[in-house]
Amino acid sequence: MNNIKISQIAQLPTRYGTFKIQAFRENAKEHLAVFTDKMPDIPVVRVHSECLTGDALGSLKCDCGEQLHYALQYIAKEGGMVIYHRQEGRNIGLLNKVNAYALQDQGFDTVAANHQLGFKADERTYEMVEFILNHFGITKLRLLTNNPKKIESLENIEIVERIPIQIEPNPHNEGYLKVKKEQMGHLL
Repeated sequence: MNNIKISQIAQLPTRYGTFKIQAFRENAKEHLAVFTDKMPDIPVVRVHSECLTGDALGSLKCDCGEQLHYALQYIAKEGGMVIYHRQEGRNIGLLNKVNAYALQDQGFDTVAANHQLGFKADERTYEMVEFILNHFGITKLRLLTNNPKKIESLENIEIVERIPIQIEPNPHNEGYLKVKKEQMGHLL
C-alpha cells in the first residue's frame, strides 16, 4: 500500500480510560488506531467500521455505537486496540447510506436497500486493517467481532480467539440484527 501518511502518536483521555491514538491517511480516508499504553502479547482488537449515525448520533437503527463503546470499555481493561475503519455504511458512503435509510423506511431491509442502490450487501475491504496491524507488529490477536467477513479478511494475522459482542436489541434494530444474522452470517 503506497502513499499512506501516518500521524504522530498522541494521548486520548476518554470516559473509558486513557488511550493513545494514531491516524493513517489512505487517499481521502483517514483511519484511526486507538490503543492502550500497555499492549499484551496477544492484544484484543476491534475492527470498527465507521457509522456516524450510530457512533456519534446515537441511532437506534443499528448496534454500531453500542458495539464501539463496549469495545472501548473492554479494551481499556484487557489491553489492545480499536481500529476505527473509515468505511461508512458498509463502504457505500454517507449519502448512499442515508438513501438506503430512506429505502428502509419504505420497507426494504439493509441488504435489499443496498442492492436497490446498485451495491453489494457489504462493500467493505480490509487491506488497511492489515496494514495498521503490521505497522504495530501485531501478528496474533483476540478479535472482538460478530462478523465472519472480518475474521476471513485478516489472512496474514493469527486470530487466537473470537470474542463476541452481545448487544441487546431494541424495537428499532431487531430487523437489522435479524438480517445481519440470517443474510450476512453474523455470529449473533
